[in-house]
Amino acid sequence: MKFIHTADLHLDSPLRGLARYPGAPLHEARACSRRALENLVHLAIADAVDFVLVAGDVYDGDWRDYRTGLFFAAQMSRLREAGIPVFAVSGNHDARSVITRTLRLPDNVRHFSADGPETALLEDVGVAVHGHGYAERWVQVDLSAGYPARRPGYFNVGLLHTSASTDGPHETYAPCSVAGLAARGYDYWALGHVHQRQVLHRDPWVVFPGCLQGRHVQEAGPKGCTVVDVEDREVTSVRHVDLDVVRWAWCVVPAGDVETPEAAVDAASAALAHELDAAGGRLLAVRVELTGTSAAHEALWADAARWESEIRAAATDLDPDGIWVERVLLRTSSRADLDAAREQDGPLGALLASIARYRADPERLLAELGGSREIGEIHGLAGKLAHDGELAAELSLADPARLGWLLDEVQGLLLTRLQGVAGP
Repeated sequence: MKFIHTADLHLDSPLRGLARYPGAPLHEARACSRRALENLVHLAIADAVDFVLVAGDVYDGDWRDYRTGLFFAAQMSRLREAGIPVFAVSGNHDARSVITRTLRLPDNVRHFSADGPETALLEDVGVAVHGHGYAERWVQVDLSAGYPARRPGYFNVGLLHTSASTDGPHETYAPCSVAGLAARGYDYWALGHVHQRQVLHRDPWVVFPGCLQGRHVQEAGPKGCTVVDVEDREVTSVRHVDLDVVRWAWCVVPAGDVETPEAAVDAASAALAHELDAAGGRLLAVRVELTGTSAAHEALWADAARWESEIRAAATDLDPDGIWVERVLLRTSSRADLDAAREQDGPLGALLASIARYRADPERLLAELGGSREIGEIHGLAGKLAHDGELAAELSLADPARLGWLLDEVQGLLLTRLQGVAGP
């Protein structure tokens, strides 16, 4: 027996995050979520899988018109013609309260109720699938606690949209523990909601397949689905298959050894060539970040717009149609100038010293800001912008690493604007 586990398709979503970037590949972005689903359907048919599991967020909220729903229905019809059943639950983005338009799906699709847990049986392959969809977007209770007992003599699958107990930029929905899932006695838990592929447990298997197609740089790396092989009700293989059409990458370029801006551009070009090769012919959308204490630091910051354009030109030279540079970040530093500024008496030196302390321990700043009105307003704004995953992630201060990067940018602005000394 073989099946596919997918989640977080977010059909017709990618256009939203890119529209504000000049030169963004909007045509490719508009189609990539659909093409990724077509890739999944092709894989299911070519591999003759026994069924497909969809763990929520097929859609990204209500449709602008019926074309989004019609496209999904058409792809499910392709699976029906191949004799492949589909089991799906709704998640926070396609909850019953969020999707107001409805279309009747082909009869090979079993969409589990949002009113309570249900069980569907595939007698010919001996599979019991248990699922419970979202009636409302903000589900804050452990839905898994109400799932039915395992069916003896069947391979039991739990289908659930949940944040589980994972940390990260995602919101908390239907929280549950791995121990609680394992206690249900199922053989495989097919989860959705976390966009980065994660295997939380192996006996039983508890898996997030990640999203089908990355939508912004916070969803960098290969995206696709999980293919599971089963023999005698035992999982023998759990493997990821790339299905994305546009590959996002965050390209960090160490610039500590470069002496000139031209050398920094050459280093960026070499790193971009590597990412382009790893993308395997997909369109590469990439953020470039120059880091490190560098002799080229002052020259880079003195004409940042020029060197950003040089890096973009280098990317175009590599492949004019295959790579798009979303953003260039200068996070280099000049250690001598920074140390000198920190040693100064007065407000600038004191402020830089404070930034250094918080940079070494971002958790300390999070703790100090945790109850403030300002951070609450920022988090509230990020929540309201949750439909734009990239913007919400950029605004979130819950990630210590992201907070560190923001502190770097604040320090650089202080040094360049207040003292004329370039900073990271």
